[in-house]
Amino acid sequence: MNISILFGGSSYEHEISIVSAVTMKKVFKKTGLSFIFVSSEREFFLIDPSKMTSKHFSSGAYKKDKKLTLKQGGFFIDGILGSKQVAFDVALNLIHGRDGEDGKIASLMSFYHIPFISPRLEASVLSYNKLYTKFLAQSLGVKTVAYEHLSKDDERKITMSYPVIVKPVRLGSSIGVSIVKNDTELDYALDVAFEFDTDVIIEPFITGVKEYNQAGCHTKDWELSIVEEPHKEEFLDFEKKYMDFSRDSKVHSADISDSLRITIQENFKKIYHPLFLGSVIRCDFFVIENEVYLNEINPIPGSMANYLFEDFESMIHRLSSNLPEEKTITVNYQYIHSIQSAKGKAS
Repeated sequence: MNISILFGGSSYEHEISIVSAVTMKKVFKKTGLSFIFVSSEREFFLIDPSKMTSKHFSSGAYKKDKKLTLKQGGFFIDGILGSKQVAFDVALNLIHGRDGEDGKIASLMSFYHIPFISPRLEASVLSYNKLYTKFLAQSLGVKTVAYEHLSKDDERKITMSYPVIVKPVRLGSSIGVSIVKNDTELDYALDVAFEFDTDVIIEPFITGVKEYNQAGCHTKDWELSIVEEPHKEEFLDFEKKYMDFSRDSKVHSADISDSLRITIQENFKKIYHPLFLGSVIRCDFFVIENEVYLNEINPIPGSMANYLFEDFESMIHRLSSNLPEEKTITVNYQYIHSIQSAKGKAS
């Protein structure tokens, strides 16, 4: 099997996507890989695997690589003798943040009939926006922590007690996130968040909360990872998450009861199926007073959360063979022909 990794994008998480893509070289040992870089200007470049180092992109050396065009059926290298298609069986969307997680890449892949591993359009829209994620979870009977929503032009007042955590609605990797302990800190935290987004959500910051991560997908059956209890500081900032996204070594399963593990997994399944078919996602859960709450959905987790699975590579192969297919619509212009025929008879 040959997989093409899509990475980069016009996003605040552009560099994290590069780190994730470089990690994939270590993860896929029996799979043919090609790499398609999406620049911040949204141009496509074919990157030779031997050049997959962070410096290749930070130095701008990628601009000398082959530029690609997107056409029906795939990516192409255009030359004076014609176009040559980049050969792969499936594309794996590894663009974090805008472009990759907001539905743009999913729409392009669907429009151009390219098989791809990633949340589809509707799933992307609902998981990219933290406010919409709350709506989704609540509609599925999955609990979420209390929240307030503020837009940039709203009055800067909240009703919940401090401390709180302020999060941009459409960003990941803890970018723009602040912990606020009193009124005097709120304005600055909102200024920071509104540098990145027009909307924020504010949640209670609960000290000592237990957090657990569950990743997985559905092929012909459920393929669930171990449940991980991540090591937490007060919260994982951008730099800690940046390093986290380069992980390729296995981690230990959380020391929790079977009943809690099952509850976490059942909540994961409610979120995943059927909206996220065709993708590997990770859901982060809080456990507060023995109740499970969804914290957030990671629709394209860093390095695809490979470290949580026993055999990530084989699972991706199975997923590639069980992707949702868009219905083919045949247009035969029967309606227009009938109108033209009727007009012909009338005349």
